[in-house]
Amino acid sequence: MPKQLPLALLLLRLGVFIVFLFWTLDKLVQPDHAAKVFGAFYGLDGLGETAFYLIGAAQLVLILAFVAGVFKTWTYGAILVFHGVSTLSAFGKYLQPFDNLLFFAAWPMLAACAALFLLREYDTLTLYRQRAPATA
Repeated sequence: MPKQLPLALLLLRLGVFIVFLFWTLDKLVQPDHAAKVFGAFYGLDGLGETAFYLIGAAQLVLILAFVAGVFKTWTYGAILVFHGVSTLSAFGKYLQPFDNLLFFAAWPMLAACAALFLLREYDTLTLYRQRAPATA
């Protein structure tokens, strides 16, 4: 295993965490904004503040486990699925690319999420101490 791989994966994990942290805080600090996002992109209108506090709290637990590098198959997988759904839900924005350039930032982040999931066994700079897999 290249000696820089664990550091590279840690940096990817921290970058993805930062984005998810602010999406999570949006649900907890500005539930009205989160409600607009859920209505516009997921077709989930009418969710109340309490729903966003609960979603935000659950998401906070998930992203803290993710950034700590615990339960990697589940946490990295959930992050990949959630970000995949988020990326695809904005499909209409990609049809008018020059009006929605910031939406394209979702694609490299999705690639980072996929890389973390696929290389999770090599992501060893975590709070959970484990041995790196043997290389073939």
